[in-house]
This record gives sequence, C-alpha cells and structure tokens, in this order.
Amino acid sequence: MAKANVKEQILTTSANLLHSKGFNATSVQDITDAAGVPKGSFYNHFSSKEALGLEVLQRYVDGVGVLAGVLRDRKLAPLQRLQQYFEGMIAGNAANEYNFGCMLGNFSTELSNQIPAMRSAMRDAFGGSTAALAVVIAEGQQDGSISASLPAEELAGFINDAWQGAVLRAKAEQSRAPLERFARVALNQLLH
Repeated sequence: MAKANVKEQILTTSANLLHSKGFNATSVQDITDAAGVPKGSFYNHFSSKEALGLEVLQRYVDGVGVLAGVLRDRKLAPLQRLQQYFEGMIAGNAANEYNFGCMLGNFSTELSNQIPAMRSAMRDAFGGSTAALAVVIAEGQQDGSISASLPAEELAGFINDAWQGAVLRAKAEQSRAPLERFARVALNQLLH
C-alpha cells in the first residue's frame, strides 16, 4: 500500500471509530487493526493519537463546511438556505441512525478538559459555524424575512447551541424527534 494510501486508510478508519466509539475508548491498536496496517505505520504518519484526532476533527469540520455551502447560495432566500442546511444536517444524522451525534459535540464533552489544542480547534470550529449562520441571518434581517429582535450574532450563537443540544438528545434517544423539534422552533418560530 502506498504511503498516502496508508495515511488515508488510517484517517478514514479513525474518523469512523472516533466518531462512533469516542476518542478515549479508541486505542491506536483499535485503529491500526481496523485499518489493516501495522502499528508502526500509524506513527509514520502521526506523532500521537492527539495529532490524529486534530486531523480527523478538521476533516469532519471540512465535511460540514461542504454542507454549509448552501448557506452561501444567494439564489436562495436566507431562511430557505438555513432550512436546507439544517435539513442536510438532519439527513446526515439519520444516515447513522442517530447513533454517532456530532463529532464536534462529542469531542467537546469528552476532550475539552484533556487536550488544550483540541479545545482550541473546537472553539474555532464552533465560531466558524456561528459566523456562517450569522451572515445568513443578517441578510434575512436586512430583507425583513428574519426577525431583527436580536442581533444576528446572538441568534446564530443560540441556534448553533440549540442544534448541538438537539443532536445530543437525538443520539441519546436514537430518534429524529429532537432534530425536527429544533427545526420547527428555531427555523419556523424563533427566526420569524
């Protein structure tokens, strides 16, 4: 297996394991066994499990960023962009039957007090998603389609926080209901 392919295999396998089992419950041996590579190959590509975790987290954030592309589609009205974005996020959670939750949320609860670099990366990721939502909300406030009762940044932060809570509850209940409730309240009531 070529070096780049080994690294990719480790990253792909790690993303699945870390997302489904958690960071602390997944050992380097678990990763290399699942990837079908020798343990030494892991350390040829990653200085530590934490370094791997940071790369996996960035890959996850980049994947969510692809879904967030709809937020920049100015052919759609602001509220429609928000609805499509969260519909995509709900579909992503449904694809794994609500078992995994959000890797960013999972890592936040598990690792925030353990790995400062991870906490910093998560803070940046949450800040980026909040900023992206705030831009769309501000556009909707300017055209009158979204309530201007609160600043766009405040609404975006609350919506991002509420989404994380809904995903956490959907994972605990293995149910779509918390995500649908989030969409009904946040998108159809709070922003109108």
